[in-house]
Amino acid sequence: MLMCVAATGLWWSGSVTPRIRWEIDDFFVHGEVNDNGVLSTVAVIEIENETASAFTVTDISMSIPGLRLLPPEKTDDDPAVITVEGGGIRPVTRRFVITDCAAVPHEPQPIRYTYRTWLGTGSSEVTPTSWQLTGSTGSVPVAWQRGLAGLACNQTVSGEL
Repeated sequence: MLMCVAATGLWWSGSVTPRIRWEIDDFFVHGEVNDNGVLSTVAVIEIENETASAFTVTDISMSIPGLRLLPPEKTDDDPAVITVEGGGIRPVTRRFVITDCAAVPHEPQPIRYTYRTWLGTGSSEVTPTSWQLTGSTGSVPVAWQRGLAGLACNQTVSGEL
C-alpha cells in the first residue's frame, strides 16, 4: 500500500511523467514566403507545467500532413532544450513550414515531445488547445494546426504578405 501511495505521489508531482498544457498563441502568427517560395510561419508555443516538479523538454516533433516543424534555431526565444519549473509557463518560438494548405487535417493532431525529469527520461504526446474562430454566427472550435495553417495560407492567397 505504501508503494502505491508513493508511486501515485510521484506521478501526480510530475516527477515520472510531466503533465503539460501546450497552447499556440495566434496573435503572432503570420505567413512568410522566402526567396525560394516556401511558405512558413513562426508561432509562439506556451508550455505550461501543471505539476510541482520541473521538467526539461529535449525534443519536439510531429507528423502532420501539409505541415512540418523545423528544428529549433537555438536562440533564447527558440532553444533546443526547454526547462519549465513547477507551476511555470515557458514561451518558445518554433517555425512551421506549410507544405500543402489543403492537406492539413481538420481533426486536432498531437505534438510529440521527449522530456527529462529528476527521475529519468521519457516521451509523450500532447494536443495543443483548439482555436476559436469567431464570426457573425458565433464561435466555433478549430484544430490548432488547421488554424495555424489557415492564417498563413489565407494571407498568402489574399496578398497580405
